[in-house]
Amino acid sequence: MHVYLDTRVSLFRSRLWPAAQVAGLIDAADAELPGLLEQGGLALLAGGYADDDPRSLEARIVAILLDETRILLRPLAGPARQFLVYWTERFEVSNVKSLIRAKMAGDSAAATAACLLDLGYFAHLDADALMRAEDVTELMRRLERTDYAEIVRNARQAFEESHDPFILDATLDRAYFDGLVRRARAIEATTGPGLARLMADLVDRTNLVWLLRYRFNYGLPPAQVYYLLLTPGYRLTPTLLRRLVGAEDIAGVLAGLPDELAAPLAGATAIPEIADRLERRALERAWAEFSRRGEALARALAYLILREAGLRDLRGILRGRRLGLARQDIRLAAGVA
Repeated sequence: MHVYLDTRVSLFRSRLWPAAQVAGLIDAADAELPGLLEQGGLALLAGGYADDDPRSLEARIVAILLDETRILLRPLAGPARQFLVYWTERFEVSNVKSLIRAKMAGDSAAATAACLLDLGYFAHLDADALMRAEDVTELMRRLERTDYAEIVRNARQAFEESHDPFILDATLDRAYFDGLVRRARAIEATTGPGLARLMADLVDRTNLVWLLRYRFNYGLPPAQVYYLLLTPGYRLTPTLLRRLVGAEDIAGVLAGLPDELAAPLAGATAIPEIADRLERRALERAWAEFSRRGEALARALAYLILREAGLRDLRGILRGRRLGLARQDIRLAAGVA
């Protein structure tokens, strides 16, 4: 099983575009773009990069990710398979958010359906039935009778108390990631340390960025920020998070971080810069795990992380070209020299 998965992941390496190939997409003439995308194994994007609807491009990217995940799932069984399937369920959580927002806005069924991602094999929800709910409360109660009960339950309670869409979204996100951490920890002892390292990067980065945004962009009080964070932490333990949410400013939060997290953030002062540095560091770590043979599940997760980041970079380039942005601005946004 693991030999097959390890081999399949190695074969997927050619799908990760090097920087020079990405730069070629920025500089190419418009007529050359479809051919370059097809040569890079992205025929699905070649047929839709110029669509007016940005969700069309997003839907194509998700379709690519799900198709590749389905291939990686073939040799897996039990908790390892459940973990990787759950990794894809964040896309359906996005659909849950779209359904709720549409219901709050009073959108028609047709308009709501246009906002949903087609998840095919990975879909668990009956979107048509959910769209027939009379209001948000009924919609969420219906969702509690689906596979997403554990994600939705606390979110519904939080929404009924606050009627704040932001708190609803944040609670859904927290519940999803808490579920991901539980599933990862159930198998970390048998999959090797690579999976734990990837999860530590993901969870610590998510917690730190959320903490900074909730505390200093949105001005939420420390107790509420702590409630919205992922408490089954790695290096950012619950005890440490309680101290960090009480910091008076960004510098105070960074000063309280463990050295391993503080070092790559030295000199950073703005939240977008911090988020960007953390993401770049996480991708470097994902490359390290992907390049390390022997831990098949960790390599599969590292590949999916790298593949999604690469596809979203390409999405930004294609959108920037469609909007007529200067090539140099697109280069800066894509991080291509």
